[in-house]
Amino acid sequence: MRLAALFLASLALLGADALPPEKKIEVRLKDVAQLQGVRSNQLLGYGMVVGLDNTGDKDQTKFTVQSLTNLMSRQGLTINPAIVKVKNVAAVMVTAELPPFARAGSKIDVTVSSTGDAKSLAGGVLLMTPLQAPDGQTYAVAQGSLLVGGYSASAGGSSVTKNNPNVGRVPDGALIEREVGGDFNTRPTLRYSLQEEDFTTAVRVVQAINKELGEHAASPLDARTIDIQIPKPYQGHAVELVARLENLPIQLQPVARVVVNERTGTVIMGADVKIGAVSIVQGGLSIVVSSTPLVSQPAPFSLGKTATATKTNVTVKEAKPKTLSVEPGVSVGKLAEMLNGMGVSSQDLVAILQAMKEAGALQAELRIL
Repeated sequence: MRLAALFLASLALLGADALPPEKKIEVRLKDVAQLQGVRSNQLLGYGMVVGLDNTGDKDQTKFTVQSLTNLMSRQGLTINPAIVKVKNVAAVMVTAELPPFARAGSKIDVTVSSTGDAKSLAGGVLLMTPLQAPDGQTYAVAQGSLLVGGYSASAGGSSVTKNNPNVGRVPDGALIEREVGGDFNTRPTLRYSLQEEDFTTAVRVVQAINKELGEHAASPLDARTIDIQIPKPYQGHAVELVARLENLPIQLQPVARVVVNERTGTVIMGADVKIGAVSIVQGGLSIVVSSTPLVSQPAPFSLGKTATATKTNVTVKEAKPKTLSVEPGVSVGKLAEMLNGMGVSSQDLVAILQAMKEAGALQAELRIL
C-alpha cells in the first residue's frame, strides 16, 4: 500500500508540474537517431585460465583435460590425459566487443567466464585466446591477468561467496589483429535510424537536415529511416558532415505512454496521457474461517468419556464498493489524487489501468513489463 501511495504521489507531481502537451522537447540528432554502419561487433573465443589456487575445474570436466593436453602437445609435450590433474586450470569463454573504426594494434577489454565447475577464477591468468566474429575470422587475441570482483572460501563444511568469482575481466587484454574493412569518407550516402519509429519525428529530422545544408539532401524512407545524399562540398569528407549534423536540434513531441511493471507494481505515466470519461468501481470480498476447540465433559457417575470437538465459524465480509467517476480530459495528477483517495493497492492500480485501456478511456500506449 505504501509503495502504491509513493508512486501515486509522484504521478500527482508529474501531472501538476510537467510541461504542457503542446510544448516540444528539443534534443540533438545523435540522441534520437543512430548512424547505420557505425556499430560494434561481437567477438567470442574459447580459452584456458591457469595459475588458480586449487579452485579450477575438477577432473570430471573432460573438455578441460582435453584442452590442456592439446595445448601441451602444441608445445611439444606428450601427456597421458588419464594422469592430468586440472585443479589449477579452468576452461573459459572469452567475449569482447570490437568497436567501430578499431585499428590493428589497438587494445580492448575482454570478459572471461568459466564454462566448467571451477570454484573461482581469482588470481588466474588467461592464456592466448583467439577471438572470432560470426564470419569465422580472428579479429583479436586475448591474454593477461584476470581481475575478479568477488571471492569464494570454504572450510569445515561452511562456505562464503561474494559476488560472482567465476567471471572476471582483463582490461586492455585483447590486441586487435584485423580491422573491419571500409572507408567511411568515401561513402556516397548516410543513413540514420531513429531509436523509435515516429513519422512526425522522421519528417522533422529531414526538415532540420535540409535547412542546415541548404538543399534537399535528406529524405525519409519510412517512420524510422532517413537517407541523406552527401552534398558535393562534403564528398570525400563524410566525417565532417556527420560532425555537423549530429548536433542539430530536433523537436520531439513526447509519446503518450503508460508503463506498468506487474511484478513490482510500478506505474509510470507521461504528461501527455489523456483520460476519457470512465467510472471506476472498486470493492473487495474477504472470507475468514476460524475454528474453536470444544471439550464435552460427561455427567458425574455416568460412566461417560470426555470428548473433544471443533466448532468452525465462517465469516464473510464484503466491503462496500467504492465508485469513482472521471470526467473527460482530467489530468494525470487529478487521476492519481482520486485513486489515492480510494486507497487502491499497487496491484489494483495495474488492473484499473488495464481495464481503462480496454474500455477506451486511457488515450495512451500501455506497456506491460
